[in-house]
Amino acid sequence: MMHSDHQSLWNKCLTIVKDIVPEAAFNTWFKPIIPLSYEEKKMTIQVPSQFFYEYLEEKYIHVLKTTLHRVFGEETILNYRVVVGQQADASPKKNSLPSAVRKEMPEWDPHLISRYTFDNFYEGSSNKLARTAGIAIAENPGGTSFNPLFLYGPSGVGKTHMVHAIGMRIRELFPQKKVLYVSTHLFRIQYTDAVQKNTTNDFLKFYQSLDVLILDDVQELIGMDKTQLAFFHIFNHLHQIGKQLIITSDKAPVNMQGFEERLITRFKWGLNALIDRPDRELRKTIINKKIEHEGLVVGKDVFDFIVDHVTENVRDLEGVLISLTANSLINNKKIDLALAQKVVGQMVSIERRKINVEKILKTVCKYYNVEPALLQSASRRREIVVARQVAMYLTKQFTDASLAHIGKLIGGKDHATVLHSVNTVKEQMEINKKFRMEVEAIEELLKNG
Repeated sequence: MMHSDHQSLWNKCLTIVKDIVPEAAFNTWFKPIIPLSYEEKKMTIQVPSQFFYEYLEEKYIHVLKTTLHRVFGEETILNYRVVVGQQADASPKKNSLPSAVRKEMPEWDPHLISRYTFDNFYEGSSNKLARTAGIAIAENPGGTSFNPLFLYGPSGVGKTHMVHAIGMRIRELFPQKKVLYVSTHLFRIQYTDAVQKNTTNDFLKFYQSLDVLILDDVQELIGMDKTQLAFFHIFNHLHQIGKQLIITSDKAPVNMQGFEERLITRFKWGLNALIDRPDRELRKTIINKKIEHEGLVVGKDVFDFIVDHVTENVRDLEGVLISLTANSLINNKKIDLALAQKVVGQMVSIERRKINVEKILKTVCKYYNVEPALLQSASRRREIVVARQVAMYLTKQFTDASLAHIGKLIGGKDHATVLHSVNTVKEQMEINKKFRMEVEAIEELLKNG
């Protein structure tokens, strides 16, 4: 494909992306990308920094992949070249895990995020056990009693950061070991693909060849009996030969309804460590370190306001500081209390107890002009299904109800159906701008109603 061809197709990609993401995000994260080449179904793009690459991978990879497949073809693989100083890093960074059945693997990619380390995972009472165990495992993978290491806790408290930090330290100390981080969502996709292609044995052999397996968000296997069975075999094999397993979840094993009992039993074999919401002292430490790292000037009133009002998780703290920095630079304003109040008010969710399932159902039905009784019915009409899925998604977002309880309250569905609905809404919000605006509009009605 000639330069002009891949350039024109990339321009088509940008046109699609521009309609999906907010204008500010498009200008910041997509306009600086330079399309370098398209050869042998590999699209190579140049990005201006390592941080830029990692941010795209974390926030917009689904948008990029969906758009590339739509314009260039389903089998297109995305490669990055990262600018280092004035030179581009010559080694391409692939965004997708090598197929479990691939025969040639010239360079092992552990799929670890390099910026997630123990150095910037700050210790507090809410994570001390997990951090201490993580360091011990990194120094002796498979050789401690912490196998498996099962980390659990609410979203945004640092579980993913911790497992990447463990993986990075192992790679540093034991470069010969095969370490792999994989999300449960991707694991499920790979397994389904292997079944369809009749390559399940190759899939199992690939995972059973690892020295360290890190599986993130294992709760997404709830209700997936066949995928659970495949993971059960992988778990047993690795554990029996002394390999390290590291697993994360949003709930403790004892609360994981929808899993085979023998798998739950194995989750309890090693160490179950809670990473909880950061306490005040840890929030102060995190904010201080971030301010120092970014070279920000923040008054005590702003500092105390953030500490006292951004309490749920580390991700919110980081997001608020990033937004404050951006607002200050773009508007050429100092970071004062008024700006902090505005940013925190826009970014931090209101207290969940103010929104209950009844209010969510009423608001969703009113927005979509749907009779509440239909949401509780078995109707498969598209508009009813969409409203039901949105109601389930919002209930998961704004309440502490379990998946099973949400299903019971909305349509009498099981936990697997609820999980599928939540994931469907998330994916559609990423690729469908109109749908995202609908969900955001309902969220605003819930917050302000």
